[in-house]
Amino acid sequence: MIPRRIKHLTGALLALSAPAVAFAQAADPKRWQLNMGRGVTSSSVNAYEAHMLALWICVVIGVVVFGAMFYAMFKFRKSKGAVPDTSLTHSTKLETIWTVVPILLLLVMAFPATDKLIKMYDYRKSEMTVKITGYQWLWKYDYLDNGISFTSRLTAADDALRQSGKDPRTVAGTEHYLLNVDNELVLPAKTKIRFVLTADDVIHAWWVPALGWKQDAVPGIINEAWTYVDEPGVYRGQCAELCGKDHGFMPIVVRVLSKEDYAKWVASKTAKPAEPAAAPAAGAATATVAPAAK
Repeated sequence: MIPRRIKHLTGALLALSAPAVAFAQAADPKRWQLNMGRGVTSSSVNAYEAHMLALWICVVIGVVVFGAMFYAMFKFRKSKGAVPDTSLTHSTKLETIWTVVPILLLLVMAFPATDKLIKMYDYRKSEMTVKITGYQWLWKYDYLDNGISFTSRLTAADDALRQSGKDPRTVAGTEHYLLNVDNELVLPAKTKIRFVLTADDVIHAWWVPALGWKQDAVPGIINEAWTYVDEPGVYRGQCAELCGKDHGFMPIVVRVLSKEDYAKWVASKTAKPAEPAAAPAAGAATATVAPAAK
């Protein structure tokens, strides 16, 4: 027990000793990740850039404020004979400065943030639409453009493992434990895809961090979202709204294919199975030809 705790503590210290802002993050969240990921869509990149702008402004404010505070505490302390300066008490000039400066900083952050927010809700010029419906505790996907429809839930293997009482770390092949599904949501790359989201029973939330957005699925209400992924890949997420006892077991797997591979996948899903040849009716007499008389 103690060595395991030491191992975890060492990992935490190593993570904290790394730079607080890691610019090269993988699409999916990683263990001990400190900063939010950049993601793989324009929406996720916009959110990341807005976050970084606010972060660096806060860092500068923190350095200036705490630097001035600690400098004043040590440079002008009573033990060195410093005398309090009361000239700034109820200073109109000082109060105006520390009111105007935060307003200017908020404006600096507000304009780019508003522009990015408007782009996140621009569903125009979508090339295809996918309907997502949340159930307790699975997802249903309907491709409204070609009639493909299926459900997606936690794999039977992961479900059995979670109920077995075994430590997943001791079982091989559990890299994505509780994040595997029986049917993945397959999407084409370099395509603007519109999602319409709703739910059948309670409120759910469809969330794939690499796509850069989270949207509630509410019974009786249609919410919208969109995405555009440049490169093929596999991206994982989960339900992000407490929806019942198995809320933690509603994973999402999005597999993005090239347009050519996606077309093949659609063809395989929409191809009609060959109809079997009609069998002769039961009891039907078989005609025989009598040999010619000599």
